[in-house]
Amino acid sequence: MFERLFKLSEHGTNVRTEVLAGITTFLTMSYIIFVNPDILSSTGMDRNAIFVATCLAAALGTFIMAFVANWPIGMAPGMGLNAFFAFTVVASLGYTWQQALGAVFISGVIFLILTVTGIRSWLIKGIPKSLQSAIAAGIGMFLGLIALMNSGIVVAHPATKIGLGDLTQPAALYAILGFFIIAALDALKVRGAILIGILAVTILSMLTGHSQFAGVVSTPPSLMPTFMQLDIMGALHTGFVHVILVLVLVEVFDATGTMIGVAKRARLIEEGKPNRLGRALLADSTAIVAGSMLGTSSTTAYVESASGVQAGGRTGLTALTIGVLFLLALFFSPLAATVPGYATAPALLYVACLMMREITEVKWDDMTEAVPAALAAFTMPFTYSIANGLAFGFISYVILKLTTGRWRSIHLATLIVAILFVIKYAIATE
Repeated sequence: MFERLFKLSEHGTNVRTEVLAGITTFLTMSYIIFVNPDILSSTGMDRNAIFVATCLAAALGTFIMAFVANWPIGMAPGMGLNAFFAFTVVASLGYTWQQALGAVFISGVIFLILTVTGIRSWLIKGIPKSLQSAIAAGIGMFLGLIALMNSGIVVAHPATKIGLGDLTQPAALYAILGFFIIAALDALKVRGAILIGILAVTILSMLTGHSQFAGVVSTPPSLMPTFMQLDIMGALHTGFVHVILVLVLVEVFDATGTMIGVAKRARLIEEGKPNRLGRALLADSTAIVAGSMLGTSSTTAYVESASGVQAGGRTGLTALTIGVLFLLALFFSPLAATVPGYATAPALLYVACLMMREITEVKWDDMTEAVPAALAAFTMPFTYSIANGLAFGFISYVILKLTTGRWRSIHLATLIVAILFVIKYAIATE
């Protein structure tokens, strides 16, 4: 059956290799079932329902990837997009989490249309590589700031805006310990380093009495507090235009870049040969729509899928295995509820460090590329908004290219995005 469904022999693999590859990828990305509820629950959403929505969205998205695209890629709610949802859309802009889910739904529908019509590919080709890299690095810096603040390592300061917290407090100490456990294990190529770090800090905090043990296994909690709670009409408010624009742009860069990178490593995309990238992109956009209905932020392809490819995964059977494991994770909700915020903060910080690697792809010797990239990256943490970072990057890119006489290098897609952000700021100041 698996041979007929996934064409294993054609891809030079077997059931055992694919299942082991799926387990490997799951171990490297399963930290999201602890981190996502921690981030999204800050909006007032029910933490247990978010846990269920995270597992179901990950499983559903990965199943679509398995059966539609036959690619070994795992999917789950994306890091960065969940922070944008919670800390920018809800906390900073003051919208409800129901409206934010509505915006995710609309962005998913737009994403689906862009994919089907081929505009997505045009958009990817049109956005400067330096800006794409800077956006990833900027989101990393934003996540890093959130992680440091959540653990009490960075605190508000009346004179300097931010300052160093009390490093003798348990939360800061646990976060520091967890971060170095994760970093050391990952450097040693230990599978599931992030998950091990989260669990190690959680267990230690329970042993020392700083957190309470809530159990390990139980029947899954109710999804109803978040299921179909999206407010689509509320998200159609004019103030949401730039929110939806940011969601679409980040989804386009993040998911497409991840899928192409992982697929190339698995030799699923080769020059001059047909491939299933179109189907994979369709699976990705469909999963975003489904995830918003379940009650979570945008679902996307995970770069951790590369670990499964490294272990030999080549087909959708790897993805099927990942999806099944996310469904089994539903029965570990008490463990997820036990994990304190300072146990997930080091995971967030380490993912932030990994995302910073993208900054090397910026053309630093060309100021018309480097300056917009730098503005995009550091505006995100300094204004506590991914949207502002994107806006500063696109607008400054167009201005610098125009003022230096290099207007021909401005792609129409970049120009349109920059104009939309200018209109957003013009409307906001009226």
